[in-house]
Amino acid sequence: MMSQLQVATTDGSARVGTLNTAHGSIETPVFMPVGTQGTVKAAVSRDLWNMGARIILGNAYHLYLRPGDGLIREMGGIQKFSGWDGAVLTDSGGYQIFSLNVLRKLKEEGVEFQSHIDGSRHFLTPERVVEIQENLGSDICMCLDECVPFPSSHDYTRDSVGLTTRWARRCKAAKRKNQQQLFGIVQGGTFEDLRRRSAEELVELDFDGYALGGFSVGEPKGLLWEMASLVTPILPVEKPRYLMGLGFPDDIVRGVSLGVDMFDCVIPTRHARNGNLFTSTGRLNIKHAQFTRDSRPIDESCQCYTCTHFSRAYLRHLFVSRELSVYILNTIHNIHFYMDLMRKIRESIREHRFDTFRDQFLSQWTGGELDD
Repeated sequence: MMSQLQVATTDGSARVGTLNTAHGSIETPVFMPVGTQGTVKAAVSRDLWNMGARIILGNAYHLYLRPGDGLIREMGGIQKFSGWDGAVLTDSGGYQIFSLNVLRKLKEEGVEFQSHIDGSRHFLTPERVVEIQENLGSDICMCLDECVPFPSSHDYTRDSVGLTTRWARRCKAAKRKNQQQLFGIVQGGTFEDLRRRSAEELVELDFDGYALGGFSVGEPKGLLWEMASLVTPILPVEKPRYLMGLGFPDDIVRGVSLGVDMFDCVIPTRHARNGNLFTSTGRLNIKHAQFTRDSRPIDESCQCYTCTHFSRAYLRHLFVSRELSVYILNTIHNIHFYMDLMRKIRESIREHRFDTFRDQFLSQWTGGELDD
Protein backbone atom coordinates (compact mmCIF):
# COMPACT_ATOMS: atom_id res chain seq x y z
CA MET A 1 0.00 0.00 0.00
CA MET A 2 1.27 3.45 -0.93
CA SER A 3 1.42 5.66 2.13
CA GLN A 4 2.36 8.92 0.45
CA LEU A 5 -0.17 11.39 -0.85
CA GLN A 6 -0.60 11.22 -4.61
CA VAL A 7 -0.84 14.88 -5.63
CA ALA A 8 -2.86 15.31 -8.83
CA THR A 9 -3.20 19.09 -9.19
CA THR A 10 -1.67 22.15 -7.55
CA ASP A 11 -2.81 25.74 -7.62
CA GLY A 12 -0.24 27.81 -5.79
CA SER A 13 0.32 25.98 -2.50
CA ALA A 14 -3.17 24.47 -2.56
CA ARG A 15 -3.32 20.93 -3.89
CA VAL A 16 -5.73 18.11 -4.74
CA GLY A 17 -4.62 14.56 -4.19
CA THR A 18 -5.50 11.03 -3.21
CA LEU A 19 -4.60 9.44 0.09
CA ASN A 20 -4.62 5.65 -0.04
CA THR A 21 -5.62 3.75 3.10
CA ALA A 22 -6.47 0.16 3.98
CA HIS A 23 -10.15 1.13 3.77
CA GLY A 24 -10.18 3.00 0.50
CA SER A 25 -8.80 6.05 -1.26
CA ILE A 26 -9.64 9.53 0.00
CA GLU A 27 -9.74 12.72 -2.04
CA THR A 28 -7.90 15.59 -0.44
CA PRO A 29 -8.27 18.26 0.83
CA VAL A 30 -10.61 16.42 3.18
CA PHE A 31 -12.60 17.25 6.29
CA MET A 32 -12.93 14.39 8.78
CA PRO A 33 -16.09 14.38 10.93
CA VAL A 34 -15.20 13.68 14.55
CA GLY A 35 -16.40 10.37 16.01
CA THR A 36 -14.59 10.47 19.35
CA GLN A 37 -16.33 7.44 20.86
CA GLY A 38 -16.44 5.48 17.60
CA THR A 39 -19.52 7.36 16.37
CA VAL A 40 -20.19 10.81 14.95
CA LYS A 41 -22.70 12.35 17.33
CA ALA A 42 -26.29 12.46 16.01
CA ALA A 43 -25.26 10.79 12.74
CA VAL A 44 -25.30 7.26 11.35
CA SER A 45 -22.79 5.70 8.99
CA ARG A 46 -25.26 5.51 6.09
CA ASP A 47 -25.89 9.25 6.13
CA LEU A 48 -22.20 10.09 6.50
CA TRP A 49 -21.34 7.90 3.52
CA ASN A 50 -24.16 9.33 1.39
CA MET A 51 -22.92 12.85 2.12
CA GLY A 52 -19.46 11.94 0.83
CA ALA A 53 -17.53 11.25 4.03
CA ARG A 54 -14.86 8.59 3.50
CA ILE A 55 -12.81 9.02 6.67
CA ILE A 56 -13.81 9.89 10.23
CA LEU A 57 -11.75 10.62 13.32
CA GLY A 58 -11.81 8.53 16.50
CA ASN A 59 -9.88 8.96 19.71
CA ALA A 60 -7.54 6.40 21.21
CA TYR A 61 -7.78 7.93 24.70
CA HIS A 62 -11.56 7.65 24.89
CA LEU A 63 -11.78 4.23 23.23
CA TYR A 64 -9.02 2.87 25.46
CA LEU A 65 -10.97 3.93 28.55
CA ARG A 66 -14.34 2.79 27.20
CA PRO A 67 -15.07 0.15 25.89
CA GLY A 68 -11.36 -0.79 25.76
CA ASP A 69 -9.03 -1.42 22.83
CA GLY A 70 -8.88 -5.12 23.65
CA LEU A 71 -12.63 -5.51 23.29
CA ILE A 72 -12.63 -3.64 19.97
CA ARG A 73 -9.82 -5.89 18.71
CA GLU A 74 -11.87 -8.96 19.70
CA MET A 75 -14.86 -7.52 17.81
CA GLY A 76 -12.82 -7.28 14.61
CA GLY A 77 -11.58 -3.68 14.77
CA ILE A 78 -13.23 -0.29 14.85
CA GLN A 79 -14.84 -0.53 11.40
CA LYS A 80 -16.55 -3.85 12.08
CA PHE A 81 -17.43 -2.84 15.64
CA SER A 82 -19.01 0.47 14.59
CA GLY A 83 -20.45 -0.44 11.19
CA TRP A 84 -18.39 2.18 9.36
CA ASP A 85 -16.99 1.07 5.98
CA GLY A 86 -14.59 3.95 5.45
CA ALA A 87 -11.21 4.86 6.89
CA VAL A 88 -10.56 5.89 10.49
CA LEU A 89 -7.86 8.17 11.87
CA THR A 90 -7.34 8.02 15.62
CA ASP A 91 -5.76 10.75 17.70
CA SER A 92 -3.34 9.43 20.30
CA GLY A 93 -5.02 11.17 23.24
CA GLY A 94 -2.29 13.68 24.10
CA TYR A 95 -4.62 16.60 23.45
CA GLN A 96 -7.46 15.04 25.45
CA ILE A 97 -5.23 14.46 28.46
CA PHE A 98 -4.42 18.18 28.23
CA SER A 99 -7.88 19.56 27.38
CA LEU A 100 -9.99 17.51 29.79
CA ASN A 101 -8.02 18.87 32.74
CA VAL A 102 -7.37 15.36 34.01
CA LEU A 103 -4.78 15.04 36.75
CA ARG A 104 -1.61 14.14 34.85
CA LYS A 105 2.09 13.67 35.42
CA LEU A 106 4.55 13.72 32.53
CA LYS A 107 7.59 11.48 32.65
CA GLU A 108 10.21 10.44 30.13
CA GLU A 109 8.57 7.01 30.01
CA GLY A 110 5.08 8.36 29.27
CA VAL A 111 2.16 10.12 30.90
CA GLU A 112 0.30 9.18 34.07
CA PHE A 113 -3.25 10.48 34.27
CA GLN A 114 -6.56 10.13 36.03
CA SER A 115 -9.58 8.99 34.03
CA HIS A 116 -12.22 11.68 33.55
CA ILE A 117 -14.83 8.90 33.74
CA ASP A 118 -14.20 7.21 37.07
CA GLY A 119 -11.01 8.71 38.49
CA SER A 120 -8.96 5.55 37.93
CA ARG A 121 -5.22 5.95 37.36
CA HIS A 122 -3.57 5.04 34.05
CA PHE A 123 -0.11 5.21 32.54
CA LEU A 124 0.39 5.44 28.79
CA THR A 125 3.72 5.09 27.05
CA PRO A 126 4.37 5.81 23.37
CA GLU A 127 4.57 2.08 22.78
CA ARG A 128 1.23 1.44 24.47
CA VAL A 129 -0.43 4.24 22.48
CA VAL A 130 0.69 2.61 19.22
CA GLU A 131 -0.52 -0.77 20.49
CA ILE A 132 -3.93 0.70 21.37
CA GLN A 133 -4.34 2.14 17.88
CA GLU A 134 -3.22 -1.08 16.27
CA ASN A 135 -5.78 -2.94 18.38
CA LEU A 136 -8.43 -0.49 17.21
CA GLY A 137 -7.47 -1.17 13.60
CA SER A 138 -6.98 2.51 12.78
CA ASP A 139 -5.99 3.31 9.21
CA ILE A 140 -3.99 6.31 10.39
CA CYS A 141 -2.43 6.43 13.87
CA MET A 142 -0.99 9.45 15.64
CA CYS A 143 2.14 9.57 17.76
CA LEU A 144 1.89 10.41 21.45
CA ASP A 145 2.83 14.05 21.97
CA GLU A 146 2.61 16.76 24.59
CA CYS A 147 0.26 19.64 23.89
CA VAL A 148 1.55 22.70 25.75
CA PRO A 149 -0.86 25.37 26.99
CA PHE A 150 -0.78 28.99 25.88
CA PRO A 151 1.10 30.86 27.10
CA SER A 152 4.10 28.70 27.97
CA SER A 153 7.70 29.76 28.43
CA HIS A 154 10.32 29.15 25.79
CA ASP A 155 12.25 26.86 28.16
CA TYR A 156 9.21 24.72 28.94
CA THR A 157 8.20 24.52 25.28
CA ARG A 158 11.77 23.62 24.26
CA ASP A 159 11.82 20.72 26.70
CA SER A 160 8.37 19.65 25.52
CA VAL A 161 9.49 19.58 21.89
CA GLY A 162 12.40 17.36 22.86
CA LEU A 163 10.07 14.99 24.69
CA THR A 164 7.61 14.90 21.78
CA THR A 165 10.43 14.02 19.36
CA ARG A 166 11.73 11.25 21.61
CA TRP A 167 8.23 9.87 22.03
CA ALA A 168 7.73 10.03 18.24
CA ARG A 169 10.91 8.02 17.71
CA ARG A 170 9.64 5.38 20.15
CA CYS A 171 6.23 5.30 18.47
CA LYS A 172 7.81 4.61 15.11
CA ALA A 173 9.99 1.85 16.57
CA ALA A 174 6.90 0.26 18.16
CA LYS A 175 4.80 0.20 14.98
CA ARG A 176 4.17 -3.35 13.75
CA LYS A 177 1.37 -3.28 11.16
CA ASN A 178 2.38 -2.15 7.69
CA GLN A 179 -1.19 -1.46 6.55
CA GLN A 180 -1.51 1.26 9.19
CA GLN A 181 0.03 4.67 8.70
CA LEU A 182 1.70 6.66 11.47
CA PHE A 183 1.79 10.46 11.55
CA GLY A 184 4.14 12.61 13.60
CA ILE A 185 2.77 15.73 15.32
CA VAL A 186 4.65 19.02 15.07
CA GLN A 187 4.63 20.98 18.32
CA GLY A 188 6.55 24.06 19.46
CA GLY A 189 3.90 26.42 20.74
CA THR A 190 4.12 29.93 19.30
CA PHE A 191 7.92 30.03 19.05
CA GLU A 192 9.27 30.07 15.50
CA ASP A 193 12.56 28.38 16.32
CA LEU A 194 10.85 25.57 18.23
CA ARG A 195 8.18 25.00 15.58
CA ARG A 196 10.91 24.79 12.96
CA ARG A 197 12.99 22.46 15.12
CA SER A 198 10.03 20.16 15.80
CA ALA A 199 9.12 19.94 12.11
CA GLU A 200 12.69 19.26 11.02
CA GLU A 201 13.24 16.57 13.65
CA LEU A 202 10.04 14.76 12.70
CA VAL A 203 10.76 14.98 8.97
CA GLU A 204 14.11 13.34 9.66
CA LEU A 205 12.24 10.42 11.26
CA ASP A 206 10.30 9.94 7.99
CA PHE A 207 6.68 9.43 9.03
CA ASP A 208 3.82 8.55 6.67
CA GLY A 209 2.34 12.01 7.26
CA TYR A 210 2.65 15.04 9.48
CA ALA A 211 0.18 16.89 11.68
CA LEU A 212 0.33 20.46 12.93
CA GLY A 213 -0.68 20.14 16.57
CA GLY A 214 -0.84 22.31 19.66
CA PHE A 215 -3.23 24.87 18.20
CA SER A 216 -6.59 26.16 19.49
CA VAL A 217 -5.25 26.24 23.05
CA GLY A 218 -5.86 29.94 23.59
CA GLU A 219 -3.35 31.54 21.24
CA PRO A 220 -4.42 34.47 19.01
CA LYS A 221 -5.48 33.43 15.51
CA GLY A 222 -2.78 35.60 13.99
CA LEU A 223 -0.05 33.69 15.83
CA LEU A 224 -1.63 30.38 14.80
CA TRP A 225 -1.44 31.26 11.13
CA GLU A 226 2.11 32.56 11.50
CA MET A 227 3.19 29.20 12.90
CA ALA A 228 1.24 27.20 10.31
CA SER A 229 2.73 29.29 7.48
CA LEU A 230 6.20 28.69 8.87
CA VAL A 231 5.87 24.93 9.31
CA THR A 232 3.96 23.81 6.22
CA PRO A 233 6.78 24.44 3.68
CA ILE A 234 9.17 22.37 5.84
CA LEU A 235 7.00 19.27 5.52
CA PRO A 236 7.57 16.91 2.53
CA VAL A 237 5.35 17.68 -0.46
CA GLU A 238 4.67 13.97 -1.04
CA LYS A 239 3.30 13.39 2.46
CA PRO A 240 -0.14 14.41 3.77
CA ARG A 241 -0.34 17.48 6.02
CA TYR A 242 -2.97 17.54 8.73
CA LEU A 243 -4.04 20.64 10.70
CA MET A 244 -5.49 19.21 13.90
CA GLY A 245 -8.70 20.44 15.52
CA LEU A 246 -9.14 23.61 13.48
CA GLY A 247 -12.41 23.65 11.62
CA PHE A 248 -14.41 26.81 11.08
CA PRO A 249 -15.06 27.12 7.33
CA ASP A 250 -12.78 30.14 6.94
CA ASP A 251 -10.02 28.28 8.81
CA ILE A 252 -10.27 25.40 6.35
CA VAL A 253 -10.06 27.69 3.33
CA ARG A 254 -7.02 29.45 4.79
CA GLY A 255 -5.40 26.12 5.67
CA VAL A 256 -5.86 24.79 2.14
CA SER A 257 -4.16 27.91 0.78
CA LEU A 258 -1.05 26.91 2.78
CA GLY A 259 -1.02 23.38 1.35
CA VAL A 260 -2.84 21.56 4.18
CA ASP A 261 -4.63 18.36 3.10
CA MET A 262 -6.58 17.16 6.15
CA PHE A 263 -8.81 18.82 8.73
CA ASP A 264 -11.00 17.74 11.64
CA CYS A 265 -13.11 19.52 14.21
CA VAL A 266 -16.19 19.03 16.41
CA ILE A 267 -17.57 22.38 15.24
CA PRO A 268 -20.17 21.19 12.66
CA THR A 269 -21.65 18.52 14.94
CA ARG A 270 -21.44 20.48 18.19
CA HIS A 271 -22.95 23.55 16.58
CA ALA A 272 -25.73 21.40 15.13
CA ARG A 273 -26.70 20.15 18.58
CA ASN A 274 -26.74 23.76 19.81
CA GLY A 275 -29.00 24.90 16.97
CA ASN A 276 -26.30 26.72 14.97
CA LEU A 277 -26.58 25.93 11.27
CA PHE A 278 -24.02 26.87 8.62
CA THR A 279 -24.70 28.73 5.39
CA SER A 280 -22.29 30.14 2.82
CA THR A 281 -22.28 33.53 4.58
CA GLY A 282 -22.53 32.67 8.26
CA ARG A 283 -24.66 30.85 10.85
CA LEU A 284 -28.34 30.68 11.67
CA ASN A 285 -29.39 30.09 15.26
CA ILE A 286 -32.54 28.09 14.65
CA LYS A 287 -33.98 28.60 18.13
CA HIS A 288 -34.59 32.31 17.55
CA ALA A 289 -38.24 33.39 17.47
CA GLN A 290 -37.80 35.09 14.09
CA PHE A 291 -37.90 31.64 12.46
CA THR A 292 -41.26 30.64 13.98
CA ARG A 293 -43.14 31.18 10.68
CA ASP A 294 -40.19 30.98 8.27
CA SER A 295 -41.10 28.54 5.50
CA ARG A 296 -37.67 28.66 3.87
CA PRO A 297 -35.06 25.91 4.23
CA ILE A 298 -31.90 26.61 6.21
CA ASP A 299 -30.10 27.48 2.98
CA GLU A 300 -32.01 27.73 -0.29
CA SER A 301 -28.92 26.68 -2.28
CA CYS A 302 -28.32 23.54 -0.17
CA GLN A 303 -29.36 20.11 -1.47
CA CYS A 304 -29.00 18.16 1.78
CA TYR A 305 -31.87 15.99 3.04
CA THR A 306 -32.77 18.50 5.73
CA CYS A 307 -32.95 21.50 3.40
CA THR A 308 -34.93 19.65 0.71
CA HIS A 309 -37.55 18.38 3.17
CA PHE A 310 -37.95 20.75 6.14
CA SER A 311 -38.48 24.44 6.86
CA ARG A 312 -36.77 26.67 9.36
CA ALA A 313 -40.11 26.90 11.18
CA TYR A 314 -40.33 23.14 11.59
CA LEU A 315 -36.72 22.79 12.70
CA ARG A 316 -37.22 25.57 15.24
CA HIS A 317 -40.32 23.79 16.54
CA LEU A 318 -38.35 20.57 16.95
CA PHE A 319 -35.47 22.35 18.66
CA VAL A 320 -37.49 24.28 21.23
CA SER A 321 -39.53 21.10 21.86
CA ARG A 322 -36.26 19.19 22.41
CA GLU A 323 -37.24 16.53 19.92
CA LEU A 324 -34.32 14.16 19.29
CA SER A 325 -34.82 14.19 15.52
CA VAL A 326 -33.69 17.81 15.30
CA TYR A 327 -30.17 16.91 16.38
CA ILE A 328 -29.98 14.42 13.51
CA LEU A 329 -31.46 16.81 10.95
CA ASN A 330 -29.22 19.69 12.05
CA THR A 331 -26.16 17.44 11.96
CA ILE A 332 -27.00 16.20 8.47
CA HIS A 333 -27.14 19.80 7.25
CA ASN A 334 -23.90 20.93 8.89
CA ILE A 335 -21.88 17.92 7.77
CA HIS A 336 -23.30 18.23 4.27
CA PHE A 337 -22.23 21.88 4.30
CA TYR A 338 -18.67 20.87 5.17
CA MET A 339 -18.55 18.05 2.61
CA ASP A 340 -19.87 20.42 -0.05
CA LEU A 341 -17.31 23.06 0.93
CA MET A 342 -14.50 20.54 0.46
CA ARG A 343 -15.93 19.49 -2.92
CA LYS A 344 -16.01 23.12 -4.07
CA ILE A 345 -12.44 23.66 -2.82
CA ARG A 346 -11.16 20.62 -4.72
CA GLU A 347 -13.04 21.69 -7.85
CA SER A 348 -11.57 25.21 -7.70
CA ILE A 349 -8.03 23.81 -7.37
CA ARG A 350 -8.51 21.45 -10.31
CA GLU A 351 -9.71 24.39 -12.39
CA HIS A 352 -6.84 26.61 -11.18
CA ARG A 353 -9.15 29.24 -9.68
CA PHE A 354 -8.64 28.58 -5.99
CA ASP A 355 -7.43 32.11 -5.21
CA THR A 356 -10.64 33.52 -6.66
CA PHE A 357 -12.73 31.01 -4.73
CA ARG A 358 -10.86 31.76 -1.49
CA ASP A 359 -11.15 35.53 -1.82
CA GLN A 360 -14.84 35.36 -2.69
CA PHE A 361 -15.61 32.95 0.15
CA LEU A 362 -13.74 34.97 2.75
CA SER A 363 -15.37 38.20 1.61
CA GLN A 364 -18.85 36.66 2.07
CA TRP A 365 -18.19 34.72 5.26
CA THR A 366 -19.17 36.64 8.37
CA GLY A 367 -18.56 33.80 10.82
CA GLY A 368 -21.26 35.08 13.17
CA GLU A 369 -25.00 34.74 13.35
CA LEU A 370 -27.03 36.05 10.45
CA ASP A 371 -29.99 38.39 10.82
CA ASP A 372 -32.22 36.87 8.13
